[in-house]
Amino acid sequence: MIDVPEAFARSTVAREGQRGREWIDGLPRTVDDLLERWNCAPAGPVWHGAVGVVLPVTGTDLPPAVLKVSFPHPGNVHEPDAFAAWAGRGAVTLYRRDDARFAMLLERAEPGTLADVADTEQAVTTAARLARRLAVPAPAGLPRLRDQAPGWEAALRADAAHLADPLSGRVMGAAIATFRELAPDQPDTLIHGDLHDTNILPSGREPWLAIDAKGYVGDSAYDGVTLLRTRPEEYRAAADPVSALLRRLAVFAEAAEVDIERAGRWAQARATEAALWGRRYGDPPEIVQLSDLIAETFA
Repeated sequence: MIDVPEAFARSTVAREGQRGREWIDGLPRTVDDLLERWNCAPAGPVWHGAVGVVLPVTGTDLPPAVLKVSFPHPGNVHEPDAFAAWAGRGAVTLYRRDDARFAMLLERAEPGTLADVADTEQAVTTAARLARRLAVPAPAGLPRLRDQAPGWEAALRADAAHLADPLSGRVMGAAIATFRELAPDQPDTLIHGDLHDTNILPSGREPWLAIDAKGYVGDSAYDGVTLLRTRPEEYRAAADPVSALLRRLAVFAEAAEVDIERAGRWAQARATEAALWGRRYGDPPEIVQLSDLIAETFA
């Protein structure tokens, strides 16, 4: 049986309570069952992200692969659907899936991530071009951004009320306007939903492949904010952080072939959400400050 990483077990239980503890306790048996079912053997140590574990495996009928098992959560439901739709074009290939156990066998990428690329503009351009490749016609049944907008506005208002309105009316109003004006106008396009540089891995098959997709359907400009939020130390070091932020948005919009105004509006709305959530639930001050910068710049 695998040894569940201690840090992953602690964070899962802290976040999910008793349900998380029960899932962690059963995780070694779940992994063993999946290895037997899919005729695989471990080929390295377990590593983990925020919500799942990943185990390198080998199988007689597979190229090098990884077994990924995620905590059962609505945000993880459609990841395999996205990989199935992309069929290896710009993303890791899906070999097997067990939706009941939130498990997948996936193509194994090479070590490292896009975060290892030192040149920020090069990294943003690479990620944005990948976002463009992943913007394909969406299959039925995936979550549409337009259907989530009313819930986003309600959550925004609830967080603001809980915090006694810490953000200006201009910032809040801009975010709400985006939810009301842009969210209903959405194409049926599959998008990643969380495309930042540590979710993009090198590969021998293609230069870069996406992992950890949310599988949303809507505007490709929605994915821009995750790239604006990476490498926050560069904004802190910049003589003019706003200019640095505007430049990065321009690089993303051009490479992703999306409308820069829509990208800015989506970034503003999503950063406003993050700024409020971070205040309410205790994000580090530097993360909240970055959300504030984006929310205020594009308001």
